[in-house]
Amino acid sequence: MDNLKMMAAYNRWANALVYDAAAELSDDELHRDTGAFFGSIFGTLSHLLTADRVWLNRFTGEGPRPSALNEHPCATFAELQEARRNEDERIITYVENLTAEQLDAQISYSPLSAQGLIQHRLSPALVHMFNHQTHHRGQVHAGLTGMGKPSLAIDLIYFLRSQGRAWM
Repeated sequence: MDNLKMMAAYNRWANALVYDAAAELSDDELHRDTGAFFGSIFGTLSHLLTADRVWLNRFTGEGPRPSALNEHPCATFAELQEARRNEDERIITYVENLTAEQLDAQISYSPLSAQGLIQHRLSPALVHMFNHQTHHRGQVHAGLTGMGKPSLAIDLIYFLRSQGRAWM
């Protein structure tokens, strides 16, 4: 359980760094197609928020319930940044209150991208959610550096060295 708490804290930390860097972009840069799966940095950050909302709704039955993975839940970057902060706090609160029994319990859901019912333990789904964040943050990072912006040190080890000493 400590690893999941660490990942929730790391997720919030890395998202804050990425959003701070994206806040420096012009509107054109923010919406420019960077070749990532969801196009622009704004599109990729929107997808991450949407996906986290999908997963948290599956886990808790609460909160927004997106119907497509390419939704843009916010019209502006400022709104998206605030929504991201709120979602990161929801994730931390959720993970901090999990029990070992809940982590081992089976969850059931229907994917947005396919028909059918999926069942598996909660724990691997949480690991996926954090891994998914890392994957797409990497795409945002590539978009930023492709625009000539400074490279971000957002690897987990940098979090552990600077903010996450409790897990070392």
